[in-house]
Amino acid sequence: MEDVPALPDSLVLEIFHHLPHNAVLKAGLTCHQWLAVSRDEFLWRELFYSYYRIPRSVPRHPAAVSWYREFKRLYDCIPCVEVQTLKEHHDQVLHLAFSHRGHRFSSCSKDCTVKLWDTERPDGTIALVHSSSMRDFNWGYTQFSQFNADDTLLLVSGVYLGPHHSSSGEIAVISLENYTLLSRVRNKPYDVFGCWLNETHLISGNLHWIGNMTSCSVLWLNKAFQDVESENVNVVKRLFKIQNINASTIRTVMVAHCRRHDTPDLLLDYEAQSQARALAQQAGHKNQHQPLLFDLGGTDSEEEEEGCDEEEDEQQPHGGVRPLAAHVPQLKLAPLERVIQGRCSGVTEERELETKVAMLMGQSHTKASDPSALSNCGAEGSEDKTYLLFTTGSLTYSPHQIGIKRIMPDQMTTCGPVLGEERSSDEFFDSLDHVIDIHGHIIGMGLSPDHRYLYVNSRAWPANCVISDPMSPPPIAEEIDLHVIDLKSLREERRSLRAHRAFTPNDECFFIFLDVSRDFVASGAEDKHGYIWDRHYNICLAKLQHTDVVNSVAFSPADQELLLSASDDSTIKVWRSPRMVRLAQSPSRPTRPRNILASLLSRRTSNLNTNGNVNININGKP
Repeated sequence: MEDVPALPDSLVLEIFHHLPHNAVLKAGLTCHQWLAVSRDEFLWRELFYSYYRIPRSVPRHPAAVSWYREFKRLYDCIPCVEVQTLKEHHDQVLHLAFSHRGHRFSSCSKDCTVKLWDTERPDGTIALVHSSSMRDFNWGYTQFSQFNADDTLLLVSGVYLGPHHSSSGEIAVISLENYTLLSRVRNKPYDVFGCWLNETHLISGNLHWIGNMTSCSVLWLNKAFQDVESENVNVVKRLFKIQNINASTIRTVMVAHCRRHDTPDLLLDYEAQSQARALAQQAGHKNQHQPLLFDLGGTDSEEEEEGCDEEEDEQQPHGGVRPLAAHVPQLKLAPLERVIQGRCSGVTEERELETKVAMLMGQSHTKASDPSALSNCGAEGSEDKTYLLFTTGSLTYSPHQIGIKRIMPDQMTTCGPVLGEERSSDEFFDSLDHVIDIHGHIIGMGLSPDHRYLYVNSRAWPANCVISDPMSPPPIAEEIDLHVIDLKSLREERRSLRAHRAFTPNDECFFIFLDVSRDFVASGAEDKHGYIWDRHYNICLAKLQHTDVVNSVAFSPADQELLLSASDDSTIKVWRSPRMVRLAQSPSRPTRPRNILASLLSRRTSNLNTNGNVNININGKP
């Protein structure tokens, strides 16, 4: 049979341009010529932009080595395949947190337990290793947990019921060596959550009401345990004392370290990416691929002050304790209930007058901020600045601002005076170093692994809305916006991500925890799904289905192709990428010889089997 003349490569390429990506891959198996054409870079560039619907102004990921591999990364390395469902909790699961090594994770639930899970079992499954109930400490439920930096201690935050319903919470520290309770710290309001500052110290909150609409938030540094040899040394120290107006309070504290701000895992500024590549080429790397970031091919308490009215301070918040169908609500705090239910005539004027008086008092009794506190972060590469981030507000009780306050080196331990550095009577409050207004109700925050970017879930207010009554915030959108804030420039990067939704009204809004990995960001939602976006391309890549609200998601820090999601359906779902699922299902390959002698023996026996017809298997045994 005569050979059929081959089609020109240009014609084959033109045909492939009209095929979907899976058809191109199958066609590439036909012959060597078609295989070579099916890997054409210009072809996969077109397939990439058309399939993922990405604007062509967005450049390729700075660490990508080819368009084909980049297409494959987004298609094959997303943790979107459900591989296991954990059902050990008996009520809504509210929060998930991985250890820094990724070998364990913790879960918090409305069943008032915190559970620890092992992720390194030989069979690849996840198993429960410990469960602690907090009922004995009069907790209503556990709501948040966090491992310290060396994974030896676990911070657990919960809602403390007390003698009657209140806004108070509590933080417990559990040793991960023997699961003993080391300490308990008061935390008020409970949606401050709390966080680790370093391996042995954690941050909690307290709240004091000055008037009906004015309060003072105090943030405390607490040692996680009391050493026997240091029983006379302080275990608490006041960090900051901040005035709140218009019924707002400080909530959701977290710590960011800026040591890697100049060398982030992923630089989201496209223009800066181009400049970095140009600088690398000028430095003599024109002929060598120098990814900016990483190789995509790898595997990836204060006691109440004297004179405070304890009964009023612990009064039940508006709406009482959150119902079982709710989650971790953002509080309308206790002393305001009588304002909401009380006087109608002249109440707005009274609130406005109190706010004006509070602002005047704040102006004259607040310590001035240091203009250089947030400037030149990491410019010399040696200074490791630490920031405290939290939600706050100034117009209404719903959190709509991100507050930033630098923690100085002498504030990193509880040594020194309990109330911190001495201050004059004119410096009663601490000022914020920076405030970012989100113009919406903030319902979640998460830091990128390098602490360069802050991701914020919010539900937007109507454009150009005016707030005349702090107790009547604007209506909030059902769509959840995921904002991206650069903590180096302190500005919002690009447009916000959007796909997930929420439906609860303003006064019932609750926290939806999100998580950020090297390449992806994920979030829960009230529409019974979790969502995954690519951080560089700003596109939604996957929806993770549950049968109820998804409260929390968590990437493994050891492998971003492993993701967990927690839901009101009382389950934790384990998701892995299609690539990892295939690897787990493929038959194991024979082990290679580990030394030269074994390699030579194996080669010799194979030759005997070929030339001498001796029946010997691959291990060299007859």
